[in-house]
Amino acid sequence: MGQVSRRLTDMGLTLPPLLPKLANYVPTKTVGELVFVSGHGPLNPDGSVKYRGRLGDDFTVEDGKEAARLVTLNMLTALQAELGDLDRVREFVKLLVMVRCTPEFEEQHVVAEGASDLLTEVFGTQVGSHARSAVGMMSLPFGIAVEIEAVVRITA
Repeated sequence: MGQVSRRLTDMGLTLPPLLPKLANYVPTKTVGELVFVSGHGPLNPDGSVKYRGRLGDDFTVEDGKEAARLVTLNMLTALQAELGDLDRVREFVKLLVMVRCTPEFEEQHVVAEGASDLLTEVFGTQVGSHARSAVGMMSLPFGIAVEIEAVVRITA
């Protein structure tokens, strides 16, 4: 068991199973030392959507942070499948956090903290800290409340 896996276990977290892709794309794409992680949503281990709705109507900011945390766990599962070992992650370069919300909702950056906080808790600040954009969206696939994509630098 690698350091990252041990850290997840110590935190009481289990990575969900890798879910089948839903369309004509791959969940991750490695190019040199970069892994591009496709947009992931807040899916339960059985593939059902846990957070379907909009921030500002159906969910609170705290719910949104929990949704972002769940999305991040699903992304880590995809990275684990791509890399074989999460200890190969050298740094999270960039996250794009998309939040389905009402036009009046202005706390996308706070929702994104659910993902950022988890990454720094699991990987430490040197590896887990990243550049980030958090944007509001009128719609996301399947009505999900949060979708996140990432760029990750790895060791060979």
